[in-house]
Amino acid sequence: MLSIFSSTMSKVLLGLAIILIAGFQYLYWFGEGGYFEHQKLNQKIQQQAELNSELKERNRILAAEVYDLKNGIEAMEEHARLDLGLIKPHETFIQMSTISTQYKPVYVNPYANDLRTNEQEPNELPPEQ
Repeated sequence: MLSIFSSTMSKVLLGLAIILIAGFQYLYWFGEGGYFEHQKLNQKIQQQAELNSELKERNRILAAEVYDLKNGIEAMEEHARLDLGLIKPHETFIQMSTISTQYKPVYVNPYANDLRTNEQEPNELPPEQ
């Protein structure tokens, strides 16, 4: 077996084959369109497909809402009541507060020098009105 690689020409051919194989391996793994680039593109495609499915669902919901607004009086009435605060004639509007009973109102003195502490310089008086 060693006698095959004893000539110079066979050694050159063996070296050339090793260089070619190493070059092809480098191109396969790291070259343009290689394995790692292919994996990155597959990952981007998967992320974009997930984003597209979320956007399709959002668009479906918006299309249903547009259809309701164009074709139904109930959707327009709901929008007017909730978003615009409109009421019908002879209706009583009751608004429930969501503030807890332990809520303490904050008073800010508009004449204070430091609004964070609500303090005023001792020798300054508020302007006359």
